[in-house]
Amino acid sequence: MSWPWGILPAAGRTPHGYRTYTPLHAQALAAFLALVPGHGHRTATSVMRAVNQGAADEAFRLIDESHAQLLEDRLTLRAVENALRDLESADTSGPDAVASGPGGTFIGPLAGRLGIRPATLRAWERAGLVRPRRDRLTGYRVYDEADVRDARLAHQLRRGGYLLEQIAPLITQVRAAGGLEPLEATLSDWHGQLSARGRAMLTGAAELEAYLRERG
Repeated sequence: MSWPWGILPAAGRTPHGYRTYTPLHAQALAAFLALVPGHGHRTATSVMRAVNQGAADEAFRLIDESHAQLLEDRLTLRAVENALRDLESADTSGPDAVASGPGGTFIGPLAGRLGIRPATLRAWERAGLVRPRRDRLTGYRVYDEADVRDARLAHQLRRGGYLLEQIAPLITQVRAAGGLEPLEATLSDWHGQLSARGRAMLTGAAELEAYLRERG
């Protein structure tokens, strides 16, 4: 099996030109393999290359970026959970509760109940957060129950300071799951994945530290 260039320190050569490997090379390979689950193949490769080139600070910076991304993912998950919790606990007569009749609701009433401007809903539509259909006779936007759900979720996340481009993939997940209740299983899986990444980062750090000590 061939490994990415640079993850191992330079190998020695026998008089006949064959490469020779030492316990140091084995430790480097162990460090690389331990880094991959938590940081990904690309970052793990870059970290090992930096270490082997004597640029330990660059390796640490790359690791810091991975930890920052993990924290951002955790905060995003928390924001989604909080938004869903707010939607579930909202009273049907509350200011954010919007009922959609059999024929749907129009942009004005929906914007009014959410406390936003119709222009905001149009901006959300351009960003893919809501997908209202058009009335065949009038051409007006008509929001069905799923659109109202997505608008309320987007509203909660915007309150939390999230940008439209950050919200769009979350709305897509809700649609793919088939609604808010099925999404709970997805969120549970997400929790597990983040925990696994965090633990894998600890394992990777231990192996990398062992390699750094071996290098001296």
